[in-house]
Amino acid sequence: MNIFDCAIKIEEETKAYYQGLEAEAMEPEMKILFSMLAASEEEHQRKLRRLRKKMDGAMLDGLTSNVCRFRPLLSQKELLEETGRDPNLYRFAVGNEEQEIRFYEELASAATNEKTRKGLRMLAQEERRHLQKVTNIYSFVETPKTFLAWSEFSNMREL
Repeated sequence: MNIFDCAIKIEEETKAYYQGLEAEAMEPEMKILFSMLAASEEEHQRKLRRLRKKMDGAMLDGLTSNVCRFRPLLSQKELLEETGRDPNLYRFAVGNEEQEIRFYEELASAATNEKTRKGLRMLAQEERRHLQKVTNIYSFVETPKTFLAWSEFSNMREL
């Protein structure tokens, strides 16, 4: 199986997972967060498709469709129950991205073909960039809750 096909499949499943969470979420902020994460996964898929064209032929022996699947840390129901106790889902999203980085790094260390190893390292690096994007999305969604604008300074006039 082509390693980029594997990566794209994982991203498709991750996107569907976030869309399911968006549909089930009750809070508007959570809906926005999951919607943005799903959109990010779709953008990531497009980038991986472009990388696949550049790295045509990067194969990994023994890579099956069973290995290439998204493994969420929690089910959708468990995650939504968890948001009632801890609305901070940043750790969850980061955990998923870190899990994918480790997955590609482990495959790269086991690869015997140099082109495949290079492709897997590219995928791990791309996941690191995507992790930064997830961090930025979370920061954007959380800013209204954490931004402090002091009203005492908003009415100041120059004398």
